[in-house]
Amino acid sequence: HLHKVLPMGAGLGGGSSDAAHALLLLNKLFKLELSNETLLKYSSELGSDCAFFILNTPCISTGRGEILNPINISLNGYYLLLVHPGIHISTKAAYNGVKPKALKEPLENILNKAPSYWKDLLENQFEEHIFIQVPELNTIKEKLYSMGAEYASMSGSGSAMYGIFKHAPSDYAWPNHYSTKTIQLK
Repeated sequence: HLHKVLPMGAGLGGGSSDAAHALLLLNKLFKLELSNETLLKYSSELGSDCAFFILNTPCISTGRGEILNPINISLNGYYLLLVHPGIHISTKAAYNGVKPKALKEPLENILNKAPSYWKDLLENQFEEHIFIQVPELNTIKEKLYSMGAEYASMSGSGSAMYGIFKHAPSDYAWPNHYSTKTIQLK
């Protein structure tokens, strides 16, 4: 039995995480003793970003999402406010519309800076075309910044949005159909 709590089409990796953790569970349950390398190979055959959930540690992924390079990053003490507006974004449509472009500097250099520096350096390149299709998402991002977010972005291929805050974000009356969650990062 699988109890899903992550919404589909939100860019939170719910399906990919489920697939990766099913492999981890089978490995443990049947005492297969498969190495992480083998599990990473199998998971990348299930989906491009499934491998990310095998290591369960901060990584920069390249290729289709299956090549992982662990990085040291700490957001300890920050708060994350996740906002899901109840909108489904098709992963296929998101990828069909994205036009990748180079970052202003290497991603690892950007991530070594405090989140307050990320705003002008780090962008989710899905946002450019998704925000045209669903302007409500850009409005959420602007609201997160107006609430004091150090950095705000769409999660993956959307539609969930998040803000990273130095201090606990203030309460805000989001529309009733939105789901929100605030957590302190450790």
